[in-house]
Amino acid sequence: MTYKIEGPFPLTLRATETGADLDISRFLVKALFTELITQAAEDPEGVVEELTDMGELLRSALHQGPDSHARHEFDERMDKLVDTYADGGSVPLYATGLHQLRDAVVEIATPRPVPGQREAGAA
Repeated sequence: MTYKIEGPFPLTLRATETGADLDISRFLVKALFTELITQAAEDPEGVVEELTDMGELLRSALHQGPDSHARHEFDERMDKLVDTYADGGSVPLYATGLHQLRDAVVEIATPRPVPGQREAGAA
C-alpha cells in the first residue's frame, strides 16, 4: 500500500511489514538541497569549509564516542544546518494532506493478519 500526501512538498507513505516508510525526498530536493546549492553559489569557499569542518567533527565524534565534546558540537552544528537549510526540518502540510496522512496512518496501523497465521488458520 502506498499513499500520496498532497502539500507544498508532496510525501509518500508506504506500508511495510513492520510499519511504514515516509518518503520526504521531494522536500529534501526542493528545500534542503536547493538552499544548500544557492548558498554554495553565493559562498562556495564558506560552504566547503563548513562541510569539511563538519566531516572532521564527525570523524572525531565517531572515534571519541557518543558523549564526547566532538559529538555534542557536531549535533549542535547539524541542528543549525537543518535550521538554516531546511526550515528546522519541518515539512509543511496543507489541511488536505494532513487528512490524507491521518487516513493513511490509520489504515496502515490497523492490525493485519500475519501470512503465517492465515495459512495456519486455513489448515
